[in-house]
Amino acid sequence: MKATHPIESLLRKSFVFNCFIILAKLTFGILGNSFALLADAIESASDVVASGIVWLGARYASRPADENHPYGHGRAEPLIAFVVVLFLIVSSLIIFYQSVINIRKPQESPEWWTIPVIAAIILAKELAFRIIHRASDRMHSTAGRAEAWHHRADAITSLATLSGVSIAVLLGGVFVVADEIAAMIAALFILYNAYKILRPALSEALDEHIHHELEEDIRRISKTVEGIIDTEKCYIRKTGFTYYVDLHAIVDGNITVKAGHELAHRLKDTLMHHLPNISDVLIHIEPYEP
Repeated sequence: MKATHPIESLLRKSFVFNCFIILAKLTFGILGNSFALLADAIESASDVVASGIVWLGARYASRPADENHPYGHGRAEPLIAFVVVLFLIVSSLIIFYQSVINIRKPQESPEWWTIPVIAAIILAKELAFRIIHRASDRMHSTAGRAEAWHHRADAITSLATLSGVSIAVLLGGVFVVADEIAAMIAALFILYNAYKILRPALSEALDEHIHHELEEDIRRISKTVEGIIDTEKCYIRKTGFTYYVDLHAIVDGNITVKAGHELAHRLKDTLMHHLPNISDVLIHIEPYEP
């Protein structure tokens, strides 16, 4: 039976957590007469759908390499992030559009008790962001980071909601429209977070050279292998939770082909031992030229 990847387990818990949050926002938004909180619930509804997509996608991305996918299935991760971005954009447009419509209608002030409820939701969402983001950084998961920022975006939405509801409750009168204005501002924040998710996903999909720290580690460790004089080209591709490396190693030009072959294998084993996030290393031997 295939073991569950840690990030997959974390995303499953995130999915369940989002379900509770959306139910809370819908319930208290209706009972508390707050459109900002209802708009917040719409954004959280997209969270639930997007979290489900991320969760299922992470299961696929964690599959091992096979005959048809020699580099594994990790490329599914940035594709999942793109879908999450789409949901963020759609949810923000829905919130903004509905806010514009509602701001033209006579509004009643939200109930006072919606303020502590929203504050509790913000704290819960921020905590979820920190836990998932820390775990995703540790496991180098693009989908996990996207899921974490999804929680941060929701917390920002709720923060704007809290501001609008507080103004509407405390000041009343013409200031009741602050409830809808808060939802509009939150929609803009969601669009910004969509960009923050999209940028690293594009980098991974296009094999952008951004893994400078890992490259330094590879070059440093390579020089500790007896027979490796230096390194030249070093290309790194991230696929899912792991990395694939193409490395040019400089060795004595007078050694035999067999010795060079054995040296390349020793270098590969050393790198994969010290850097467990590397799935494979393709080494090209270059002769040393004084």
